[in-house]
Amino acid sequence: MPGSNAIIAEDVFKHFGEVKALDGVSLAAETGKILGLLGPNGAGKTTLVRILTTLLKPDSGIVRVGGVDVLRHKQQVREIIGLAGQYAAVDEILTGRENLVMVGRLYHMGRRAANERAAELLAQFALTDAADRSVRTYSGGMRRRLDLAASMVAKPNILFLDEPTTGLDARARIAMWETIRELVSDGTTLLLTTQYLEEADELADRIVVIDHGHVIAEGTADELKANMAADFIDITVADPLKTAQASNLLGRLSTETPQTDEMRGHVVLAVDSGAQRIAEVVRVLDGEDIHIAELNLRRPTLNDVFLSITGEAIVEEETKPKRRGFFGRRRSA
Repeated sequence: MPGSNAIIAEDVFKHFGEVKALDGVSLAAETGKILGLLGPNGAGKTTLVRILTTLLKPDSGIVRVGGVDVLRHKQQVREIIGLAGQYAAVDEILTGRENLVMVGRLYHMGRRAANERAAELLAQFALTDAADRSVRTYSGGMRRRLDLAASMVAKPNILFLDEPTTGLDARARIAMWETIRELVSDGTTLLLTTQYLEEADELADRIVVIDHGHVIAEGTADELKANMAADFIDITVADPLKTAQASNLLGRLSTETPQTDEMRGHVVLAVDSGAQRIAEVVRVLDGEDIHIAELNLRRPTLNDVFLSITGEAIVEEETKPKRRGFFGRRRSA
């Protein structure tokens, strides 16, 4: 029913020895929408997906999928869901078509029905031309599309995608996004786990941020960003050797310590009323003969949101400096 919740988790705990994989997680995914589950490696995302899809039993908590109690009626849940894990679970020896027919047969489809469904999915996921090639010849993007197609063989109403674009290049990732949008436009409810902030921003109707087994924030992407009062001014100085000096000077314009990358000559300044502060930034640096190579004003991103809450980047990237949270708030233990 539109407006109802297809996926519900209430106060879910799961410990592995002393490791608290999930420590009282609660969330809900609305029917026909995409819920993005965002967090770094080890946050508890995959553990929660395994519980929701009947593959793992929680220590405690309430879990319902499609209105069905996951703990009491596993088989009923399995009949209405699809799951594509972090790694493409396809047989490399078989062809793409044979993989999908095999899944259909495992769902007790007749041979003809399984072949017809395989043909439909191969067309839907742009794999028809490669249908009769061994999967070992497929690119990473093709394998991920085939894996997603396999999760759709039984036409599930609820689909779980656990980091579906990990390892894909930018073009393959964008193509996967379009496929996901099409599935949801046809009425599928989707829970998507991801480390990619841009992916959550692009796809999710609502986002739950999880870290160290705790839900630390939730809302739409716009709501999460709106909770941050700051604008950000990104400055690149012409002489990287003057980065530290620039950071010290600009620190007077903000209540937060600027974030710096001295290798790139990059300084990030969190300020209120960014448009009004740009002139001050230019004046302060020009007064000390520090030339600006590039200057940009931007609104907060989901990465800024995550940094402000946890004090850490969600994914460490070699091209970006390691930064602390702009507002000094840290996750409680």
